[in-house]
Amino acid sequence: MSVKRVLRNTIRKEKEENRVTEPLTETPELSAKYAWFFDLDGTLAEIKPHPDQVVVPDTILQGLQLLATASDGALALISGRSMVELDALAKPYRFPLAGVHGAERRDINGKTHIVHLPDAIARDISVQLHTVIAQYPGAELEAKGMAFALHYRQAPQHEDALMTLAQRITQIWPQMALQQGKCVVEIKPKGTSKGEAIAAFMQEAPFIGRTPVFLGDDLTDESGFAVVNRLGGMSVKIGTGATQASWRLAGVPDVWSWLEMITTALQQKRENNRSDDYESFSRSI
Repeated sequence: MSVKRVLRNTIRKEKEENRVTEPLTETPELSAKYAWFFDLDGTLAEIKPHPDQVVVPDTILQGLQLLATASDGALALISGRSMVELDALAKPYRFPLAGVHGAERRDINGKTHIVHLPDAIARDISVQLHTVIAQYPGAELEAKGMAFALHYRQAPQHEDALMTLAQRITQIWPQMALQQGKCVVEIKPKGTSKGEAIAAFMQEAPFIGRTPVFLGDDLTDESGFAVVNRLGGMSVKIGTGATQASWRLAGVPDVWSWLEMITTALQQKRENNRSDDYESFSRSI
């Protein structure tokens, strides 16, 4: 069963040879088995001046829960935020998660998988970053334990200086790597990425054997798109910019509309199944 709705000017497929876009005319087959992965900021929720101001609408959370139930729990949030933050934003629901760009992950059974940074290294990096970032008014340091984010949304004039600072950190500690994002540069353990997190989920129940679908908006999501493409899934870039994703949605409101279409179809399918069950029961008595 397909939802025959045209999302013109919202979701578009990009041809690799010339980057010309084409409209996608359908949402995914509801009868197919999908594994759902969603970035949060800029995908499920609008980006705000400060991360603490971000909210995921209740209707979207309810839709995610419905989607998770319909896919036997094969839905995860994949974000640069910590798992603690993701849980707070997803309340009252509790989904599998990958936080800090895959440096921490919680599977369907609640087991956590965390890349640890030696305390001495984390402390030394934190001290150096706190000392230097004070020179750049408006910039903010977010310490995530095993990773660090240098935010400059309120001070874009410091972008180059903060990038140089982050590069210097990775030169001193080669086990760390840079990750650029929208108005942020992150310093994280080398080898961690959203792509690695998605790949790990896809080797576990209930994700294994399903077709992955990943929606994301930032450079940090490109590794996830690459993994999903390799697995024959559906990669969706939110917003403008070059991407490895096969499809595109114009913005967060379009993500909400797309999810609403899917969840509405799921609810209708569930109602139809109930009606069929009732008719079968009625004929049997």
